[in-house]
Amino acid sequence: MIDGIRYSVPGDRAKLLSDGRVQVLGRDSVTINSGGEKIFAEEVETAVKSHPAVYDAVVCGRPSSRWGSEVVAIVQLLEGYEGLEPEIIEHCGQHIARYKRPKAVVAVSQIKRSPAGKPDYRWANSIALETKQI
Repeated sequence: MIDGIRYSVPGDRAKLLSDGRVQVLGRDSVTINSGGEKIFAEEVETAVKSHPAVYDAVVCGRPSSRWGSEVVAIVQLLEGYEGLEPEIIEHCGQHIARYKRPKAVVAVSQIKRSPAGKPDYRWANSIALETKQI
């Protein structure tokens, strides 16, 4: 909104910083509501991808009886790495708030993306649901 007039509704969340810049937070369509908090998948993806063994990642939510939804990271590790799921979760804590950290990390051979390079969140959701521990 500018002077009370809405010019567009792009589906992105952003906030106006005190210096006049706009910080884009993430897409509404992939926002995860966990324990009453809004978690932007893109923010968590950035934290996950900062781990040196992660080649690519996509983050989504899956149903949780405790939280409503829980954060799940689907990762493609660099060749030669495996079994780093707990380490990746801990690593994320250096970059994002504890409640935003993934509750689970699922390693896959390749992250599915559209021809334009955008993450396939439907695919990620299906992987997250398939791997849910009971």
